[in-house]
Amino acid sequence: MSNSFISVKQIARETLPRLIDNLVFPNLIYRDTAGAGAAKKGDTVAVRRPVKLTAREFSENDGVTAEGITEECVNVKLDKIATVDAEVSALESALSFDSVTRLFIEPAAAALAEKINNDGLSLYADVPYVAGTAGTTPDALADFSAAALALDNNRVPTSKRCAVWDPTASAAFKQIPALVNAEKCGTTTALRSGSIGEVFGISNYMTQAVKSHTAGTLAPASGNMTLSEAASASNSVKITGTTLTGTLKKGDILTVGGKTCTVTEDAAVADGTITAKVYPAITASSGATVTLTGSHKANLVFHPDAFAFVTRPLSTPAGVESYVTTYNGISLRVVRGYDMKYKREMLSMDVLYSFATLYPELACRYLG
Repeated sequence: MSNSFISVKQIARETLPRLIDNLVFPNLIYRDTAGAGAAKKGDTVAVRRPVKLTAREFSENDGVTAEGITEECVNVKLDKIATVDAEVSALESALSFDSVTRLFIEPAAAALAEKINNDGLSLYADVPYVAGTAGTTPDALADFSAAALALDNNRVPTSKRCAVWDPTASAAFKQIPALVNAEKCGTTTALRSGSIGEVFGISNYMTQAVKSHTAGTLAPASGNMTLSEAASASNSVKITGTTLTGTLKKGDILTVGGKTCTVTEDAAVADGTITAKVYPAITASSGATVTLTGSHKANLVFHPDAFAFVTRPLSTPAGVESYVTTYNGISLRVVRGYDMKYKREMLSMDVLYSFATLYPELACRYLG
């Protein structure tokens, strides 16, 4: 007989706080909680972008100019469900709810958080603004300064800036004398806890989910790649070169006439040229030099409004024991039911979500 203390309501309420604690990237970005009605995978929801206003100089002669406050929306498809499933029979040996917590709740929360973090950090491909050097691990105070400068150049607000670094970069930062020397920084926190903390106005975090981007293979047999046609505020550029071969991949960084852009769709060479769809739009003359940034770690430095984490509660299925709990904008569903096909009782917990890039200009991809 199944253990009577395995209550889906209690499991849901115990798991959700642990899930939230394990999240990194979703906890640092804008979280859409509007319209929290039940949804299903594949639904499209309208996510309101944070409003941006402009401050102007007051003129006694002209008076004030009222600025219209318009909420813009981005349509986001709820295309992901993170799920962890277990046979109830695997938990029957548990002698208490504490045992269930150890055997299922804590590992499930960690697994769900790992998948959600991994999915969210794929947004790096939308960010065309870069700093650092591909293939070189950031390891100095100068890297924090360069990251801050990249945001400053795009007029990103100086408050609430965050960064997520891969483990190798994080380990290198923790060895910077200025960050760990108590006599210089006035605290031993970095040395005792391994925390990087805030540097140059950026709050820094480590996550194993930072993506490694493998660049496309586009290259000429000799010489440079160039634009074969002039581009005027265009999101499509045509590139040529001597015996040009290879491919471009979504997320590749191109530098065209000194300006960087990100490739938004995979593309391949045809008849000696390649047409790349890019963001932001490029303005450059025919013959402008084009370079492709190499493979790199895609660390991210950003303001929270650059990205959004979107969740909605899943509906409760009929005829089975289920419970949905929501906290701080994140919903978790736990279902306990019987699989008639395989003749076994199952316990399932899942989260419906998606991510969206709202303002890519508020982020910088720091190459490693």
